[in-house]
Amino acid sequence: MNVFKALPFKLAAVGVAAALAAPWTGALAQQKFITIGTGGVTGVYYAAGGAICRLMNKDRARHGIRCSVESTGGSVFNINTIKAGELDFGVTQSDWQYHAVNGTKVFEKDGKHTDLRAVFSVHPEPFTVLARKEINATKFEDLKGKRFNVGNPGSGTRASMEELLGAMNWKLSDFSLASELKADEHGAALCDNKIDGFFYGVGHPSANIQDPITTCGARLVPLSGPAVDKLVAGAPFYAKVNIPGGIYAGHPNPTPTYGVLATFVSSAKVPDATVYEMVKAVFDNFDEFKKLHPAFIALDPKDMIKNGNSAPLHPGAVKYYKEKGWM
Repeated sequence: MNVFKALPFKLAAVGVAAALAAPWTGALAQQKFITIGTGGVTGVYYAAGGAICRLMNKDRARHGIRCSVESTGGSVFNINTIKAGELDFGVTQSDWQYHAVNGTKVFEKDGKHTDLRAVFSVHPEPFTVLARKEINATKFEDLKGKRFNVGNPGSGTRASMEELLGAMNWKLSDFSLASELKADEHGAALCDNKIDGFFYGVGHPSANIQDPITTCGARLVPLSGPAVDKLVAGAPFYAKVNIPGGIYAGHPNPTPTYGVLATFVSSAKVPDATVYEMVKAVFDNFDEFKKLHPAFIALDPKDMIKNGNSAPLHPGAVKYYKEKGWM
């Protein structure tokens, strides 16, 4: 999973859920609508979902499936909403896919999500801590007693934040303020001096991180030490990584942290043909897909169908992967 590499800093415009205007003339009797659950509109999940829908909708005249993207609370919300049958697909951190399959952590009360199916993994997601420059934080411990955004309930970021706090024997009350802002809100709050820092799992480079760095000189804070060592040693879905140097102003050197992979999931109840068309849209147009966001540049299909996936692969995805000779 240690695939974090320096990426060129060029944010590409991503068309989100753009449907073709021409009437559908395919062989199916009725057009089918599917929805991808993502995350905040400034995050890479939303960009990834939008990129996938864009590619899928290009070929809607043939397969009769119209794809749309929905901004949601993030990883845990997406898994629970797929389980409820209200989303067809969703993006989730690899750790929360693992816990959903095993009925652990935040999924313990409801038990194992036996219908959850992996489709593929996407970009690496380092856990990222950004702090106001006035704090002069050089390590996460410097943020104890400060105003800190721990993430909104239902997000993978919030659940992972709680994992880290547990490993450090901290509580939310160890911050003078533990705010629960969504990812779309924490950058502005930082620059407006409403919070001193935030924790966020995100692919890099990210406008969500770049904007407060550019606007108010925010600084990346390393995440390392015994608590991180403990988490990485005890979980197959974590790995120590670096946020590459040189992709954000004032940060020429790599920033050590740890992270997961973003993964694309569905349900066993979603028809094989629908999932097949989804993966076909992505991998038949893979060069175009990789250009849609800098976080996608280093992706390799053969890694995407195995790394970070704890749930069984959906049969519709397996059919395509076998046709390509990847399985």
